Amino acid sequence: MYDETLGTWLDQLGSSAPAPGGGAAAAMNAAIGAALISMVANLTIGKAAYAAHEEHATNVRTNADALRERALQLAANDAEAFDALMATFRLPRTTDAEKATRTAAIQEATEAAARVPLRIAETAAEVIRLAQTLPGRSNPNVLSDVAVAAASAAAALESAALNVEINLRSLRDEAVKESLTASLTAQTGMLDTASTLIRDVRQEINR
Repeated sequence: MYDETLGTWLDQLGSSAPAPGGGAAAAMNAAIGAALISMVANLTIGKAAYAAHEEHATNVRTNADALRERALQLAANDAEAFDALMATFRLPRTTDAEKATRTAAIQEATEAAARVPLRIAETAAEVIRLAQTLPGRSNPNVLSDVAVAAASAAAALESAALNVEINLRSLRDEAVKESLTASLTAQTGMLDTASTLIRDVRQEINR
């Protein structure tokens, strides 16, 4: 991810190769949201007019930078997890022993493939939480960018949730499915927060 140009990565995304795919795209949306939050913080820090918000903006920037790095890593991890899952379907299945080994490997890889977008969803939710802390505590001239950050993170969260869910349907272990579902539900609640933030910012800029 770090050594590729955006154009190269988009070419890969648009190609017939199955990875990178939707999960990696979700992670990139989360990274974009985090980067926008860093931008808002950077346009607040060092400005005399917003000196009262300097400490908060500095903390937000630190967290946003870390979330951006995490999201970029997860974009790569998602493609790796998908490739690993596809490899299990190519395992031999001539004997009963081979079939059992293959089935177990598929289930293990499917769970791993579900956990990566779950982490993307968690990261996106954290981006939304950060964005929520900025209105009234940052440079108001870039308030719309706070909403765009929330919108990007919300798209990431929704997209990641879809990628978790499509893997869940292939899992046979009900306890694992229930655990992953509960963890996902805890994150998707932040979609309402993002919608409220976007609505409030829109109302503010259209006064």
